[in-house]
Amino acid sequence: MTAPNLPMGFRKNIARAVVLFIALVVLYAWWPIYSVPTGSRGVVTRFGKIIDIENEGMVILPPWEKLALFSIRAEQADIDKAEGSTSDTQPVHVSLTVRYAILPNKVAEVYEKYSHDGDLSSYVQTATQEIFKAVTAKYSAPDLIAKRAMVSADINEALRAKLEKYGATVINIDMRNFAFSDSYMAAINEKVTQEQLRLGAENKLLTVEAEQKQKVAVAQAEANAVKATADGNAYATLKQAEAQAAATKLLADSIASNPQVLELRRIEVEMVKAGKWNGQLPTSIYAGAPVPFMNVPAANSK
Repeated sequence: MTAPNLPMGFRKNIARAVVLFIALVVLYAWWPIYSVPTGSRGVVTRFGKIIDIENEGMVILPPWEKLALFSIRAEQADIDKAEGSTSDTQPVHVSLTVRYAILPNKVAEVYEKYSHDGDLSSYVQTATQEIFKAVTAKYSAPDLIAKRAMVSADINEALRAKLEKYGATVINIDMRNFAFSDSYMAAINEKVTQEQLRLGAENKLLTVEAEQKQKVAVAQAEANAVKATADGNAYATLKQAEAQAAATKLLADSIASNPQVLELRRIEVEMVKAGKWNGQLPTSIYAGAPVPFMNVPAANSK
């Protein structure tokens, strides 16, 4: 059986298509133009050896060199229930989230030693566990609660120094679900409850004392007001008595210096009496009493 005879033009088209396909495959395999996106670096290797680190943008390479993309963006490592022990042997655990990034000048070192894409989460998790144990061992359980900000700063500082060995830097650390054993937490809650009760009793005592002081102050003010009123009345009485004494003394001095004053006063008294006389003479005369008129009974007419 012989192959069918194909038209010459058709066979040429098939040949062109095959050549084009082979050219595309070769071009794809040996494509010299690459792109390094934002937040990445391009690791250029030649037969597996790092020869250059390319920044963001377009890169043109010969066919015998390869480009691997390496992220320098912020990455995240989660550590659930990291365990530690305080200086007073209280077990403690916490969940942490560490955000970190590869230092741009350490890309080649990290690519060669630790990661080909910038993911160091496993190293960060292990380092964080170690740092947490080392830091919590420096604090007692009460201090670990009261000085949480200081504990976080110590963890941050120690982890920063640790990750620098891996060519990374710490951006920030979040601590969550910081807790001790159930028995210790129950003891802490009981202590807090007792402290609240004590503060409540102290506040109540302070309130009672304040009320008592207020009552004393009011009573003192009232007493001062009464005393002030009494002192005012006494002062007024004293001044009135002094005025009367001064008037009496003045009258006595006047009489002593001028005996006619006494006679003048007697005449004034008699004039007052005369003004009030109704024209009837007294029927009885006492010894020494003045008799201006005699009551002479009328004679019987015959």
